[in-house]
Amino acid sequence: MGREFELTDVAEVDATPEQVWDAIATGPGIDSWFMGRNEVEGGTGGVVRGAFGGYRPEYRIREWEPLEKLVYGSDPAPDGRKIAYEFLVEGRAGGSSVIRCVTSGFLPGDDWEDEFEAMTAGGALFFRTLVEYVTHFAGRTAVPVTAFGPPVGDWAEAWTRLGRALGLSARPAVGDRVSLGVVYAANDQTVGIRTPDAMLRFMKGFHGPMVAAHHVFTPGADAEVEEKTWSEWLSRVFG
Repeated sequence: MGREFELTDVAEVDATPEQVWDAIATGPGIDSWFMGRNEVEGGTGGVVRGAFGGYRPEYRIREWEPLEKLVYGSDPAPDGRKIAYEFLVEGRAGGSSVIRCVTSGFLPGDDWEDEFEAMTAGGALFFRTLVEYVTHFAGRTAVPVTAFGPPVGDWAEAWTRLGRALGLSARPAVGDRVSLGVVYAANDQTVGIRTPDAMLRFMKGFHGPMVAAHHVFTPGADAEVEEKTWSEWLSRVFG
């Protein structure tokens, strides 16, 4: 079994097409809202490479129209697995833009439903982080920080623990003011918090731990130091 899928996200942002393009079509831009470290060899036929933990995806650029359209994706694997991303950018009067992102592909196997659920929740967080980035941090480059906590057994309790660690009585919800900032995204598997100098994201690891996938904009931030700090924080909260 398996599942063909297509997910669409659209938002109007207070950012120019140039700012949006820098965010989606350059390595430092993608580093500032997606996940892990990224490199872009621009142009049709170029490559987008990522690095997140032990995951090293590589996507071929199929369409490259600066300030307007970017399409890249993986070649089908032997089991049929594939994924593609299409970004459309439309400039509006007054310097704003509309971003449309279509994520499509195929998930193989009998457990595709669990993976699809995780992908949908994660994709919503990533797109919302892109919107937050071009709205609040355009022109700044983040240091991506990835840290893993201990294994989680009861996820409902884990999200409540996160809320308590942030000064709440329950799991965080969009709009909550917490000790670290304001919650800009939340669903069953993710929470995103914006601070003046960072976007802090907590995600349900697929069959694993709570994952911190942050973006730190503080000048001189050291990824190794940040990752050690957040690993220790996750161990205290979820250990």
